[in-house]
Amino acid sequence: MEITWLGHSCFRIKGKEITVITDPCHPSLGYSLSKLQANIVTLSHFHPGHCYTEAITSEFKEIKVPGEYELKGVVITGIATWHDAVQGEKLGKNTVYLLEMDGMTLCHLGDLGHLLASELIEDMGDIDVLLLPVGGVSTIGGSTAAEIVRRLTPNVVIPMHYKTAALAKELEPVDKFLKEVGIKEQVSQPKLSVSRSNMPTSTQVVILDYPH
Repeated sequence: MEITWLGHSCFRIKGKEITVITDPCHPSLGYSLSKLQANIVTLSHFHPGHCYTEAITSEFKEIKVPGEYELKGVVITGIATWHDAVQGEKLGKNTVYLLEMDGMTLCHLGDLGHLLASELIEDMGDIDVLLLPVGGVSTIGGSTAAEIVRRLTPNVVIPMHYKTAALAKELEPVDKFLKEVGIKEQVSQPKLSVSRSNMPTSTQVVILDYPH
């Protein structure tokens, strides 16, 4: 499986048979998305930075609400959460997605705004790859994100939804989260290739480059 960060909360997750795009963002945010190909597109909520499906040029199945879905052996579970810490009173709802594909379980937290309840963490089970917002302001920030990592104990953590040179809005940079999880030096890579056989045995944080 190949995971590429396209900016903000948008990833291309390319499996053996299926390509999933998560939360495609509007170009006004500063990330240029165009002519993307996908079989499945997941939307965590309907703010402009997360639901720009016009960037997808292929036919695709759109998943935008909690529930269970299956396409060509890929199972996706949408879990209802909140975009803020006051049960949606300020920013509304958010959907967390579990993706089971190629023998692995990925979790995209969308614009999560609160700590996950322990019952929910138990229900989610083992997470191989966690896509985690860390930029604060409109989602959880670095310290809460680090606490979620400690509770979920995923094998791989990929931060998202933080301030970059390309982003045209204010969020916290990734540094605060890295400090919270004890990483001193920020090293990034263009994409991540991961499989059941090369999965790290302890939690590893991977910083992906964003598109220029």
